[in-house]
This record gives sequence, structure tokens and C-alpha cells, in this order.
Amino acid sequence: MRRARLGDLDAIMRLERATFTEDAWPEDAMRRELESPHGYYLVAVDDELASRQAHAGSGGADEVDDEASEAQHDESDAAWPPLLGYAGLLAPSGGDQGDIQTIAVDPAARGIGLGRGLMHALITESRRRGIAQLFLEVRADNPIARSLYESLGFVEIGVRPRYYRRGVDAIMMQLAVPPAVTRPAGGAGGATIRGVSR
Repeated sequence: MRRARLGDLDAIMRLERATFTEDAWPEDAMRRELESPHGYYLVAVDDELASRQAHAGSGGADEVDDEASEAQHDESDAAWPPLLGYAGLLAPSGGDQGDIQTIAVDPAARGIGLGRGLMHALITESRRRGIAQLFLEVRADNPIARSLYESLGFVEIGVRPRYYRRGVDAIMMQLAVPPAVTRPAGGAGGATIRGVSR
């Protein structure tokens, strides 16, 4: 995971359009989000694949034998490195409220905790920015996303009827951003192993 750059826009938009076929954001709106000083967008990329292909391209012994490995990639290649997911937060400076603007995970990367990891990172950034209340909207017909948000502590606070295309309601959810949990290194309990408290 890393902070999104403007050079990621094409890859983000490909995943946005594939994920939210009827409700995808326009590209210019996503560009403004990435450029905004109040936004915090992350991308999850397949660094392992990128590293293997870079190594193979430099004549390394661990050649990757798929066709894509033969092509050289650089930052101007919108499809490189492979985008697994992205998520965005809007948190204006000086405010105490923020919004999870969007989150999407490529179908091939679902079920491995990437969405949860992206959400944890946005919640952590919210805390860092002094956000006390975090909001989001989710389609009423997306029980997997709703379950994820509930497991993170979000609670339903209302419904926006027919908010999405085809008349699907938006469930509005809120999280009271929990304080950071700090513990002494080694945890609690007092047991000592080789001079280290446990």
C-alpha cells in the first residue's frame, strides 16, 4: 500500500468503472480528489509481481514466463504496477469529521483482507488528522461491504432512499474514531522470558 499519485489515475479509473459500472465517478472528479490537500488516497499494488518482472527484465535468473514479463514498464504505463485496490478519505484540515469517499478491490484480490487493510489505513489517517467522526455510504444491496464496515465499528445512522441508480438505497454509516491503542512493548502480563517482561 502506498499513497496514490496522479499517475495512478488511469488504473484507478479502470478499477472504478469495472467495480461501480453504473455509479462510477467521472475521471475529472477523481482527479480533483487525488489533487486535493484534504484528500488522502491509497493504492494497493502488486509489488511482488513488479519486483519479479523488474528482476526478469534485468536478466535475473528467476524469469517470469508470462507474456507481460517481457514488456518493460515505467511510471508512465497506466497499467503498471498492477492495481489491486484503492481507497480514499476526505478530511478537511481543522475539521473533526471525515468521509470515506470510495474503496474498491479488484475481484482477483478479494477475500484476503485487502479491503480491511485499506479501511484500517484510512481510519488511522483519520485519527492522525484529529477526526472524531468518520462517515460513509454503502449500497443497501452490498452485504459484504456492510459487514466489513460493521466489523470495524461503523453503525447505521440513516438511509438515503433511491440514492444509487436503479433505485438502490444508500445506507449511511458512522464511526466514532477510536483512540490509538498503545501498550508497552512486550505486552501485558508481567511474565519474564530471558529478561524481557511479557
